Amino acid sequence: MSEVNVKRVKSSEIEFKDRLVNIGRVTKVTKGGRAFSFSAIVVVGDEKGVVGYGLGKAKEVSDAVAKGVDDAKKNLVKVPVIKGTVPHEQYGKYGGSLVFLKPAAPGTGVIAGGAMRAVLESVGITDVLAKSKGSSNPHNVVKATIDALSQMRDAITVAQHRGVKLDKVFNG
Repeated sequence: MSEVNVKRVKSSEIEFKDRLVNIGRVTKVTKGGRAFSFSAIVVVGDEKGVVGYGLGKAKEVSDAVAKGVDDAKKNLVKVPVIKGTVPHEQYGKYGGSLVFLKPAAPGTGVIAGGAMRAVLESVGITDVLAKSKGSSNPHNVVKATIDALSQMRDAITVAQHRGVKLDKVFNG
C-alpha cells in the first residue's frame, strides 16, 4: 500500500464551522438511580479544504459538543478540492465502514448519507457522489470518510511526486 502524506493544519488562524454528527446518550445505573452522560461526534471545517473530527463526552450535551469541537480542531487535515468536487475516485476504510467517493459534474450536489454529508460539506465539496458500505456506525463512517479524503491527491501533487511536468501526468 502506498504511503499517504497527510497535511496537518494549525487551527489558530482559520475560522471554522462545526457540524454535529451524532449525540449518544449513555445511561449508567447506580445505587442512587440512573446517571446520564452524553457523547458527541463533531466535524469542523472551513469549507475551503480543511476538515477535522472530534469526540466529546460530558454530563451535559452542550459541554460534550464544546469538547468535541476542541478535539476536532486538534485533528485537522487538508484536502484538495477541485471545482467543488474531489479530484478522483477513492475508497476509505475504518473499522467495519467502507466509503466510496466519486467526482461529480457541477450542479449534482452532495449525494451522501448523514455522517458522510457532514464531513463533505465541512470540507467545502459541493458536488460529489458518495456511497457508504458496511457498518453505518457514525464514528467509523466519519473516520472512513476522512481517510478517503486524506488519500486524495491533485494533479500538481502527483506531478511533483513523480518528478515530471504537469502535462506528462495526463498524457502518460
